[in-house]
Amino acid sequence: METPYQNHIDKADFDYVYEPAEDSFLLIDALEKDLKYLKAKNPMLCLEVGSGSGVIITALAMALPNTFCMSTDVNLRACVMSKLTANYNKVQLESINMDLATSTRDNIFDVVIFNPPYVVTETAECGGRDIAASWAGGVKGREVTDRLLDMIPKKLAKNGTFYLLLIKENIPDEVIKIMSEHGFKYEMVIERKVKNEHQFVFKFY
Repeated sequence: METPYQNHIDKADFDYVYEPAEDSFLLIDALEKDLKYLKAKNPMLCLEVGSGSGVIITALAMALPNTFCMSTDVNLRACVMSKLTANYNKVQLESINMDLATSTRDNIFDVVIFNPPYVVTETAECGGRDIAASWAGGVKGREVTDRLLDMIPKKLAKNGTFYLLLIKENIPDEVIKIMSEHGFKYEMVIERKVKNEHQFVFKFY
């Protein structure tokens, strides 16, 4: 998979929108590693929740040109940047300003991707609509993630796949248990130790 060009983004824009970092590129690497699986599924509709700058969903759109891609973000500036990133890289993207996937239709997404706000913080730091929404994860760094986990069974199409990035502090075993209770199997697609973080990308299906 190609990493999207980001030359259109002014460095100052990253004061307001999450700048692609090791976690972003790990998720792209995971999708690349799983690309044969994804192409075999021939997904019609893919969604990235919390797209930030749009590099992840744009990379997927570039790799799957016959797939309609959407993104959401609670930060309006991130939605605008995601759309610009897609346009700059000559792919179509529908970018919508919303909280997680609350206002999307049910049972329509073949693939959902989420690089969540995973940093362990106080609960009070969660729930904003600015750049803090991209990293403040609350208790266990999972308060936002757990809300989406409850939505995934309703939002995925039959035989859909959900890719989720977590760090060790998020207690991945608990997430696996929650998803198994929803009827999902899982695989760990990729993991990497970066600075002081141990990052994982899981696939639930």
